[in-house]
Amino acid sequence: MAAASVIGYQVRSFPEMQASPVVFVVDDDVSVRESLELLIGHEGWQVETFESALEFLDRPRAPAPSCLVLDMSMPGLNGLELQKRVGVERPEMPIIFITGYGDIAMTVQAMKAGAVEFLTKPFSDESLLTAIRNAMERSRSLVGRIAELQGLKSRYAGLTSREREVFALVVTGLLNKEVGSELGISETTVKAHRGCVMRKMKAESLAELVNMAAHLRVTRRSIPSKPAHS
Repeated sequence: MAAASVIGYQVRSFPEMQASPVVFVVDDDVSVRESLELLIGHEGWQVETFESALEFLDRPRAPAPSCLVLDMSMPGLNGLELQKRVGVERPEMPIIFITGYGDIAMTVQAMKAGAVEFLTKPFSDESLLTAIRNAMERSRSLVGRIAELQGLKSRYAGLTSREREVFALVVTGLLNKEVGSELGISETTVKAHRGCVMRKMKAESLAELVNMAAHLRVTRRSIPSKPAHS
């Protein structure tokens, strides 16, 4: 499996990154949904259309790169309100807004909240397709980052209490002898725990372990006030 730089070091590609991308279209106008479904599907992407924001939210999270083509003005939950929900629940999904009229204040609000594009109808096919391509690249990167962080958290959860203590101190730059002194254990024991940490976290170097600690937010404060027995 090919390697890819995700959060600062080389990692394997994840199944989520290999899955077929999905374009979601949410618009209350059936003619718009049908025309966009044909256009987007013709480019080879999977397409799923929804009449309302609530209908879209009922759809389980997609385990693949994806983007959302979203109508700004809809009955019930409108585009901006759905954007807030997506930002929290599906942060890996970029949003492309489409609207029947231009509103500068609305556009600014949407872009500040992270929308990748804001298109006013009628827009050209190519402008939408270009926006989707850009959104998919962004989503692919975000999906990879999220998957890698989940993997790090899973590996960290597999460490013993003592290994977490050694992890937290080693990444601060302390020598094995200094770590042992702080934890009240021998240098030999520290080396053994350090080796286990490197193996379980799949870190090939101290620099890589430090990078992992930064993303996991592992610091000296992670150590309990009373060290566990080795």
